[in-house]
Amino acid sequence: MAFNVANVRKDFPIFERTIRDGKKLVYLDSGATSQKPLSVIDAESNFYKFHNAAVHRGAHQLAEEATDAYEGARLKVANFIGAREEQIVFTKGATESLNLVAYAMGNAEPGTRFALTSKDKIVVTEMEHHANLIPWQQLAARTGAQLSWFEVTPDGRLDLSNISSVITENTKVVALTHQSNVLGTIIPLEAIVARAHEVGAVVVLDACQSAPHMPIDVKKLDVDFLVFSGHKALGPTGVGVLWSSLLDDLPPFLYGGSMIETVTMTNATWAPAPRKFEAGVPNMAQAVGLGAAVDYLTDLGMNNVHSHEVALTKYLIDKLLQVPDLKIVGPTDLDSRGGTVSFTVGEIHPHDLGQFVDSQGVAVRTGHHCAWPLTRKLGVPATTRASLYLYNEESDCDALFDAILGAQKYFA
Repeated sequence: MAFNVANVRKDFPIFERTIRDGKKLVYLDSGATSQKPLSVIDAESNFYKFHNAAVHRGAHQLAEEATDAYEGARLKVANFIGAREEQIVFTKGATESLNLVAYAMGNAEPGTRFALTSKDKIVVTEMEHHANLIPWQQLAARTGAQLSWFEVTPDGRLDLSNISSVITENTKVVALTHQSNVLGTIIPLEAIVARAHEVGAVVVLDACQSAPHMPIDVKKLDVDFLVFSGHKALGPTGVGVLWSSLLDDLPPFLYGGSMIETVTMTNATWAPAPRKFEAGVPNMAQAVGLGAAVDYLTDLGMNNVHSHEVALTKYLIDKLLQVPDLKIVGPTDLDSRGGTVSFTVGEIHPHDLGQFVDSQGVAVRTGHHCAWPLTRKLGVPATTRASLYLYNEESDCDALFDAILGAQKYFA
């Protein structure tokens, strides 16, 4: 059963405010960052108010409480994606999670599982966010490995017609987004994972645009690494997640306190995962806030969240297709697509359109959305992007529709 959006919105204090001369806030930029329910804000604040101490250090009561809260958040995140808690690493964001994997592979001893050479290949896609492209570019540059990619079709889908020649016997890593942050496209993961594992490659999945919006089970996905950011999933900024079943085999990324087992003046050994990847005092309050966000999403039910967004995406696309000269960049059907809709409107520059709809109280994103190769491939220097989430409703889509029609009159 779908949840009541009006009741959901009451949990988000930011929707009590108005903007631009008293206009209702219409927030359609959750692909960039989500708004936060009061339970998340309180969880982070209460950690500092009542439990603040460095985790995994000290024998005093505050240290115990802080550690219990931090590790409790790890368990919540693990349950949220069908994982074991020792497989969850907290980072400062998905970008750091992806860099962790790429740099750790670069630190691998020659001849070991994750070591790359000039004979190896890294595969990405043309629809990657820069955070899941540049780390692999740099790893290829450092190791001499070849970087190759799946291309995007004009309608915003991945072209898998040459999958066997893209993922070849010497492919070591396949890194790809689960859902495009520009097109809303959900990629055909099953075929890619099957081919990658057939040749012995590991699959790194960027789930930033999927984990907050649909049920995720890492066992069913059958990937080897998965990352997502807290702030896109109702949680605080400054915390991200890396999941993997292969952490024991991966070398460390950062070195320092908490990640060691023993230390002498000349060498050190590492603590078991996940602590091996959490050097220094972690973002404790932020992890606790993310735990509260996961609780909120779990209470709503991710199937309910997803169903609501699918229905709302159909409503939004149907509305936008009624706008003269508007072109949706990406799929216009609901088959394997999420609630991110990018578009252009005639000769109006996306930045101008974004500023005009903002004057009407509607917050959207404009630009290349940190996916420059993709927008170049599709022949659009920039787009306007509306991204939906669980607190949006049909009236938000109507407000965007009206604002676009107003912009057309204004710029005519």
